[in-house]
Amino acid sequence: MAFSTWLLLLLTHPNEFRTLVQYKIYHEQRRDITATQEHATSGWDRQTMRRCWEFLDLTSRSFSAVIKELEGDLARVVCLFYLVLRALDTIEDDMTLSSAVKQPLLRNFHVHSRTPGWNFKESGPEKDRQLLVEYEVVIEELGLISPAYRDAILSIAEKMGRGMADFVARAENEKQSKYLETIADYDLYCHYVAGLVGEGLSLLFAASGKEAPHIGGQLELSNSMGLLLQKTNITRDFAEDVDDARYFWPREIWAGAKYGGEFERMEDMRAPKAGAVALPGVQERALWVLSAQVLDALRHATDALDYLRMLKNQSVFNFVAIPATMAIATLELCFMNPRVLAQNVKIRKAVAANLIMRSTNPREVSLIFREYARKIHARAVPSDPNFIRLSVACCKIEQWCEHYYPSFVLISAGASGGGSLQQSINPTDARGATFIAGEKREQERLQGLRMEKLRADIASGARQPAKVDDGALREFLMYLGGGAVVLVGVIGAVVYLIMQLSD
Repeated sequence: MAFSTWLLLLLTHPNEFRTLVQYKIYHEQRRDITATQEHATSGWDRQTMRRCWEFLDLTSRSFSAVIKELEGDLARVVCLFYLVLRALDTIEDDMTLSSAVKQPLLRNFHVHSRTPGWNFKESGPEKDRQLLVEYEVVIEELGLISPAYRDAILSIAEKMGRGMADFVARAENEKQSKYLETIADYDLYCHYVAGLVGEGLSLLFAASGKEAPHIGGQLELSNSMGLLLQKTNITRDFAEDVDDARYFWPREIWAGAKYGGEFERMEDMRAPKAGAVALPGVQERALWVLSAQVLDALRHATDALDYLRMLKNQSVFNFVAIPATMAIATLELCFMNPRVLAQNVKIRKAVAANLIMRSTNPREVSLIFREYARKIHARAVPSDPNFIRLSVACCKIEQWCEHYYPSFVLISAGASGGGSLQQSINPTDARGATFIAGEKREQERLQGLRMEKLRADIASGARQPAKVDDGALREFLMYLGGGAVVLVGVIGAVVYLIMQLSD
């Protein structure tokens, strides 16, 4: 950021300025993949892997930093996994390719990824076209990782490629609509493009040994995490996708009569261009559709929190948690926001920096989810047909947080410092007072049982009063007498000297 930008931020948003300064000072990069000692795991000493890292920076500014923070060779493996899927996504998004060309490419992409020297140069002017042009460097690096990693990556690429090809074929079929018809279709599409990514990452986490082997089998939770992120992006990118004739919002949501009138096309919800006049009531109904999209994404929130609680490695947790907290913050930004219908919206940099610094443990992440769920609920209006369901979705997040991290249990820094934490009960909370009273009653009950047992033992003769050790008592009295003699002698000597030296 330029100095003028910092100065303007200081004058207009001082709290955000402070957050960004804290982020710059305290949030240090934990790993430098270019360092010599990291070459064995990052592969930076090889030109092909260095080019892969460059492609990662070019294709993803948001994921690049968190991928590089992963420990050991997991960062390099996830980088390659991301590039394989990004190449697949580039082919799918290329509107210049015919279905006859695109479908075989997608269905056989996992085979091409095992073919040394393969690349694809016929792609249109896509922003990530160069990745396909030089795809042979990715193939070469895939051949250098362990078979467990490579098989996991390419098995996910095979499933994703087939799923994408099915949707391409469906769009080409004249009898099929260009829209996703039902929420089930929407879930299936998001599964292919994002849920499988979650499943693949779980397989890689388990194969690395940094997470328990059973993480690789958590298909439902992994899928839900991917769907939360993907549906957030689809909701946020409405205006951009409609302008490019890409339609991902399911017709079941936006064409329903419950919003006061059916929309015939997704373009009908688009905010009018400058100078155009909007039809009365259109924006309000479009915002209700937007709230339904947010509601559909929120149903994956508690599954995402369940998944995060299972992760034990800190670098893996940060890698998953940061995008999740960004997603819930983005959903809150999009909710009932007319700007979403006109342009792409993003959370502010200071908000993102604050989320990155806070997303360090499951408890803090759950509090972030609860915080944004409360904001969504506070902005919901009773006239919205989704009002009740939105309230239920937000309350599910609240309930999840209270179940695992009850609010009457206070966590604070230990008095000794060093990063230690102390747990205490809030006595002003009714639940805390009840808990403290219950603990006190239990302690009194246990103390009473111990006293009853002690009296019973003494009465039965099973326990005798403790005998005094006569030898120890004599030794104590001897030391006490000797000390008294020494003290009297010292006092006498002092008195004698005073009498001799004084008049």
